Amino acid sequence: MPNSATLTATIALARAAGAIARAHFGSVERLTKRGEEAVTVADRAVQRHIVAALRARFPDDGVIGEENDDGSAITHERPRAGNRTWVIDPIDGTNNFVSGFSHFAVCIGLLDGGEPVLGVVYDIVRDQAYAAEQGHGAWRDDVALHAPATPLSERAVLMLTSNLLDADGHLPTWASAFHGQTRLKVRVIGSAALEAVTVAAGIAHGAITIHCKLWDIAAAAAIVLEAGGMVTRPDGSQLFPFDLTNYSGGKTPFLVAGPQAHAELVELMRSRPG
Repeated sequence: MPNSATLTATIALARAAGAIARAHFGSVERLTKRGEEAVTVADRAVQRHIVAALRARFPDDGVIGEENDDGSAITHERPRAGNRTWVIDPIDGTNNFVSGFSHFAVCIGLLDGGEPVLGVVYDIVRDQAYAAEQGHGAWRDDVALHAPATPLSERAVLMLTSNLLDADGHLPTWASAFHGQTRLKVRVIGSAALEAVTVAAGIAHGAITIHCKLWDIAAAAAIVLEAGGMVTRPDGSQLFPFDLTNYSGGKTPFLVAGPQAHAELVELMRSRPG
């Protein structure tokens, strides 16, 4: 795995942060923030650890994180110089984490000018680090990753998150269609980042998440792109470069897929709108 010093340090940081989360797994209380979103003391401890390390190593870079210590807002610190911003999800899959379901991850991504250029998604329970840096390929530990280059078929896995309701609380026709068929193998993990990196790993042909935030996809996007996949909004329009200027935690729905599967999934969703 051809790591730069920055990627090597980021992987080590994600692993150290994962150890903090792992120490709380199985004995943590579900708290809430900004309404009914789940959070735990572990989320906040993990983010404090990551932010402190990034500030020490990259003092001029910006930082966006899902948490602050009282749950009143996200963390958004603009760069002092340049256009680099780190985007952190301390525990992606918090509801899984709270309930004892072993699919959750630490996510650390780097956007430069709004483009994902480096990412680490650390699968804590399985001790697997998905990582990529622009121009250096995508990896799971020492295994090179490649997104599926084949079209959709009866063997294709499609990752969907559990909440696919639109802004009016309705289930879109395309979502009903995916759940009402058996040709594509629909799966739900409950961690948007882990679902996305299954595409980078060639396991799934596509992953669709509607109610996610930037920190759910920033790190995974760098990995999917380096693995030869595509990352867009669900309608196929561009998601990156992402304008961070006034970002305060708004929804960032995404579709990630292999190149051929991406075009097919966009067409399937466009043909069954609303």
